[in-house]
Amino acid sequence: MENRLWTQRLRSFLAGERLKEFVRFAIVGVVATGIHYGIYWLLMKIMDVNIAYTIGYVVSWFANLYLTSIFTFRSRLSFKKGVGFAFSHIVNYLLHMLFLNVFLAIGLSAEIAPLFVYAIVVPVNFILVRFVFKSKKFQNQEQ
Repeated sequence: MENRLWTQRLRSFLAGERLKEFVRFAIVGVVATGIHYGIYWLLMKIMDVNIAYTIGYVVSWFANLYLTSIFTFRSRLSFKKGVGFAFSHIVNYLLHMLFLNVFLAIGLSAEIAPLFVYAIVVPVNFILVRFVFKSKKFQNQEQ
């Protein structure tokens, strides 16, 4: 019986909007990650890696906010969503910096360490961002 319920949930996910949202989230994530890593890679050659990483993160944040709103969750961007997105990304940024420095401390190169960071932090980010864009707390009154 439990197996049947699991199968029904899986079919529902695969046929439903959540899978489509996740695919769109992944596309936006690849774009934002490309922007972030590209800027980081260029700047790390001329400045401290933490500063380069932060600049890349901030620039990619703006692209991510816009694309997440209009493409991933197909919703209008509002002040509340922008604030929620900013708070979710403060948590996300702190996780990025923590894991970047952990991986650098254990000897990973500055070129490779961000790839491991992304593998850990992206799933957490999806949960936080989805909450912001789907929770009734962040919806406009007129919607």
